[in-house]
Amino acid sequence: MTHKTRWAELFPDEFLERQTQKSIIYLPLGICEPHGHISTFGLDTFKADYLCDESARRFGGIVAPTLAYQIHEAGYHAPWLAEVLGEQPALMTGMPPHVMLHFFLYQLRSFHNAGFNTAIIISGHSGGNQHDFRLAAKLFGEVSDMKIWVFADPELVADFYEGDHAGQYEISQSLYLRPDTIDLSKVNRMYESGSLGRFAQGEDALEASAEKGKDIIEKSLAFIEQLILKNHTEEKQARKILSYEVVEMVFEKLRERRSEWVTLQKYDFQNPTPEDSQWKEFETVKV
Repeated sequence: MTHKTRWAELFPDEFLERQTQKSIIYLPLGICEPHGHISTFGLDTFKADYLCDESARRFGGIVAPTLAYQIHEAGYHAPWLAEVLGEQPALMTGMPPHVMLHFFLYQLRSFHNAGFNTAIIISGHSGGNQHDFRLAAKLFGEVSDMKIWVFADPELVADFYEGDHAGQYEISQSLYLRPDTIDLSKVNRMYESGSLGRFAQGEDALEASAEKGKDIIEKSLAFIEQLILKNHTEEKQARKILSYEVVEMVFEKLRERRSEWVTLQKYDFQNPTPEDSQWKEFETVKV
């Protein structure tokens, strides 16, 4: 079996060989967003990429093209942005929830139509978005026999670590996976004049270490391995290609449940977005 794991890099014979060996598709969900002055923008994308690539290498399967856009600005994101960015440009690849979830259903359709038995979606961006992707996946499961699992990466190690944003948890992962994307010498830049302020930097970033990052990643991979061992089956089912109309029907069901979308809500512990903030209009989005 070829050692290549990326759908985009496989020839047809290689694709079918890998799929026959293990009919699993992994989807990395990332985003480009501020993670302080100490990190490049793609932190969430890099860790999702690695977890999917390494899972396919160790446990079998194929990795779908990375989606480096994510739900942002809407709902609980708005007061968070006002707090950690103020009125600075966000410099991120954020998308509205209804656009992302609609597209996500069509991604699942492509996996179903390609014949995969299991889809494992790993989001490097967390905070609540994963719940909406799970709801979309659940509704898609009503028209597909494909097993679908959606996790934000902190959920993979919830028994051991607490996730954060550009703090010791996330920066540790980067120090292990992509040390070239971290510059801890800039940890105090947020206090400098003209530096854009905190820029979403975690307060305990200096407690990060590559050793801790390795432990987080290995525990994450162990979780994925157990998920596959307990739930994946290679038993093939007779399957018809899903039409666009079927996906649109699923999306309408999803829209009917928009009162449940976490990305349209503000958490109880959050203060309202200031009335004069550029982010205020995104706090309540009509879908």
